[in-house]
Amino acid sequence: MQVVKYVFQPHGDDRGQLVALEEMKDIPFRIKRVYYMYDTAAGVTRGYHAHKSLEQILICIHGSCKIRLDNGKEKKVIPLEKPYEGLYVSNAMWREMFDFSPDAVLMVLASELYDEADYIRNYDEFLAYIRENENKENEKE
Repeated sequence: MQVVKYVFQPHGDDRGQLVALEEMKDIPFRIKRVYYMYDTAAGVTRGYHAHKSLEQILICIHGSCKIRLDNGKEKKVIPLEKPYEGLYVSNAMWREMFDFSPDAVLMVLASELYDEADYIRNYDEFLAYIRENENKENEKE
């Protein structure tokens, strides 16, 4: 599983830091939706889903958290601890966000507007979706 972690260019001086993000330049897709999570209770895990089409960049802009990614064959845990780092999460990737610090703010940049039909919320259905897509790819070859 390839994990892509972006390091964005911080700009700062004695006044503080600033990170600017531009779609199709710093972010590999057009940004259609932005949302963020905060005040996540201790011990809570969020996510538990995959998307059929949507791509995301996750940035923990304050505090820290961990992201568990699963492509149906391999799982990896990636810490997000710096406000100038972003984790690219492709479509067809199961994700779980956990181990939030009390001050964590996790911002998500998404390639699509909210569409419930794009979600896969059941892990067994996710695995079946992965197998189905692999079979289609194998038939093309």
